[in-house]
Amino acid sequence: MLVRLQKFLADAGVASRRASEQIITANRVTVNGQIVHELGSKVDPDRDRVMVDGQPVRPKRKLYIALHKPRGYISSRADPEGRPVVSDLLPKEWLNLHTVGRLDYNSEGLIFLTNDGEFSLHLTHPRYGVRKKYVVTIEEKIAPAVLEGMTRGIYHEGERLRAERARIIKAGPRGSVIELELSEGKNREVRRLFETQRLTVKRLQRVQIGRIKLGELPIGKWRVLADPEVKSLLVGSRVPEISARRRKH
Repeated sequence: MLVRLQKFLADAGVASRRASEQIITANRVTVNGQIVHELGSKVDPDRDRVMVDGQPVRPKRKLYIALHKPRGYISSRADPEGRPVVSDLLPKEWLNLHTVGRLDYNSEGLIFLTNDGEFSLHLTHPRYGVRKKYVVTIEEKIAPAVLEGMTRGIYHEGERLRAERARIIKAGPRGSVIELELSEGKNREVRRLFETQRLTVKRLQRVQIGRIKLGELPIGKWRVLADPEVKSLLVGSRVPEISARRRKH
C-alpha cells in the first residue's frame, strides 16, 4: 500500500510530519537512489528503499496489544503519585506504547496499547463510533425505566451522556448487573451515568471494544492482536467477532 513519504518518515520515527516535510524539501531524502523534491510523493514501505542523509530508514513495527487491566492500575506510562501503571504489566521494550483511551483507576477490563497514532484516533474519536461494551455491578436494584433514560441521554455538567444500548443482566434487592454499550467514551461516562441516578457502582468492567471481546484473557495478562483483529476494528462490521483467547506471558 502506498503512503505519503512524510507519513512514512514520521511513522519510522525520523521526525514529525511537518519536520519530515522540511527534510524532504531540503533534498535530504532519496527513494530508490533518486532525490525526492515533491511533498506529494508516495512510497511502498515494503518495496521502496528510503534513505535520509544517506542512512536507510526502516518502517517501525506497529504493535497492537490487548490487555486485561486490573483494578488499581493507572492507564498511563507513569504516575506522579507512584501508583501502578499498565505499562508495568508489559515487557520493558514496549514502554513506548500508549493506551488507546482510558479505564480509570478503579475500573478493569479490556484496553488496547499501541504505537500507531491513527489506530488510536480511529478507536477514540466520536466520529468513528467504535462501540465499547461494559458490565456494571451496582449495589441497588435497578428499574428498566432508569436504563431507558440512559439510552435517551442524560445531561451532566454541560455534557450529554448516552448509552447506545442497555440491558439488565440481573436485578435484585442485593444489587444489579447491567450491560451498557457506548460509542463516544466521554470522561468517566459510564460511572457518571449511574452517579446521576444516585446508584452506587461496585464494579465496572469493559468486556468488548468493537468486535474484540475480553473473553478468557486473565487479569493482568496481555496478548498481541492478530492482523484480522486490527482490521476488524478499522473497517467496522466486515469481520466476524473475535474473542480474546487465553494466553499466558
